[in-house]
Amino acid sequence: MLIIFDLDGTLIDSSKDLVISVNAMRDHLGLAPLDPLLIHSYVGNGAPMLVKRSLGPAVTNEMAERGLAYFLKYYRTHALQHTRCYDGIPELLRDLWAEGHKMAILTNKPAKISTDIVAGLGISQYFFRIYGGDSLFAKKPDPEGIRLLMEESDEPPVNTLMVGDSAVDVRTARNAGVRCCGVTWGIQPESFELNPPDFLIQSPRELRLELEVG
Repeated sequence: MLIIFDLDGTLIDSSKDLVISVNAMRDHLGLAPLDPLLIHSYVGNGAPMLVKRSLGPAVTNEMAERGLAYFLKYYRTHALQHTRCYDGIPELLRDLWAEGHKMAILTNKPAKISTDIVAGLGISQYFFRIYGGDSLFAKKPDPEGIRLLMEESDEPPVNTLMVGDSAVDVRTARNAGVRCCGVTWGIQPESFELNPPDFLIQSPRELRLELEVG
């Protein structure tokens, strides 16, 4: 089976480092810090959108470009300061890999930063591919990433599962014609109210149970 994981809010808790980096960017531009919960609500559509939303509706293109450049530079240096795998994730990945499942990461975070974080947390050996928001022609919820991963792994839609913590992941799965598992421990589980996944899990170990049943 092909299991495609989102990164932030699904495999890793990066919320604190993202908040620190966004507010460092705002400080660099002479702006006051934002509430962490507000920043969390902006996560999921890639770094350019995170920066644009964090700078407000009146942001100019020039300010957005300066903000993005500073944010990426700062975040690359601090991405592993507080970021950790969620409890149970390393064990889940180890067990799924041992059972012969094919696994990949599809995130809207830049690919180089994503790859560095996954390697730094010691879980990169479980994934045959990591696609970031700058790897492909379009970001999630565009289905291109899932379709390419299915092609590379030689797995059909019926044997593919997207696992994520937000409506973006659900819409990506729907657009690609595959099932979606939602996780409740992530950054935006409230977004499932309007975009429900096929099933929800409360802890990583529940994924293996669902795979055995399904």
